[in-house]
Amino acid sequence: MTITRDDILKALDSVAHPDGGTLVSRDLVRALVVEEGIVRFVIEAEDPAAARALEGARQQAEAAVGALQGVARVSVALTAHGPAPKAPPRAAPSGEAPSLKIGRHPTPQQGKQDLPGIKRIIAIGSGKGGVGKSTVSSNLAVALAREGWKVGLLDADIYGPSQPRMMGVSKRPASPDGKMIIPLQAHGVTMISIGLMLKEEEAVIWRGPMLMGALQQLLTQVQWGELDVLLIDMPPGTGDIHLTLCSKFNVAGALVVSTPQDVALLDARKALRAFQTLKTPVLGLIENMSTFICPKCGHEEHIFGEGGVRKEADRLELPFLGELPLAVDVRLAGDGGVPVAATDSPLALPYRRMARRLIESCG
Repeated sequence: MTITRDDILKALDSVAHPDGGTLVSRDLVRALVVEEGIVRFVIEAEDPAAARALEGARQQAEAAVGALQGVARVSVALTAHGPAPKAPPRAAPSGEAPSLKIGRHPTPQQGKQDLPGIKRIIAIGSGKGGVGKSTVSSNLAVALAREGWKVGLLDADIYGPSQPRMMGVSKRPASPDGKMIIPLQAHGVTMISIGLMLKEEEAVIWRGPMLMGALQQLLTQVQWGELDVLLIDMPPGTGDIHLTLCSKFNVAGALVVSTPQDVALLDARKALRAFQTLKTPVLGLIENMSTFICPKCGHEEHIFGEGGVRKEADRLELPFLGELPLAVDVRLAGDGGVPVAATDSPLALPYRRMARRLIESCG
């Protein structure tokens, strides 16, 4: 018997929502894909708290669909399309040191600096915005952690920090002594972002020296602990952040993310040249949005061209780390604060493969 979307939705219409109705009647089922007996879909809640409350319904949905004749395997992810509710302001207890202020002129230093306890720093950059660099950064960080590495993630995209949303964290980091910052933990990754220290709608309007000082603080005044790798989600393009990182700190190498089309590759080449000018080895190229996966039928299409980044890597004799698809589930997972690499979705596999290649290349 061939299972259909209607069969799946009929089964899900029997799964009750804790607040009344069903998953289908409340329109919470997203990105439903049925392919050769494998069923994948997302249950999308209003916010992370509502998603947690739906864990029981998720299990019931998985069981209901798995019991249907013709279904070989079911993968159900819970996501949220809104941010977690903000905690009310907390008065500092008596004697507690004030929070550390981020954003200042850089502190002079002699030569390149190592970060204690961190084996290697890897920058993840792109020549332009909109190629999914931050999505790749969060998922690669989680994938590396699932492969056994101790991983840190620094969101250095000062003007457009997105890692708090993608990693599902909103708590302001503590600084008990007013000097050192205690980073947050999410999905097995130690992470920090300027976005955790600002209001979500607050804009950063800083000159170059302020940007350079902020990056220096986020690198040297965070208690990173022992890490196999610190991934740095760089701003798009090339600028003060790239110059500060690569000239002031010992960076093991860089990864460059691009989509396949020629226009994106033009800008990716600029990012490659920038890292080469700063004497930072390029550890590999990553092709994001390699194919589009239709959420209704599962068909894959090369809407941005085919193999452009692989060909560029071959031309430049640089490692090619892999291709990543453009899929609704990846977007929903990132918006919901649970990177798809943290799930058992088939879409997590390309990130796991990429993580293994990077581990092998780093020895």
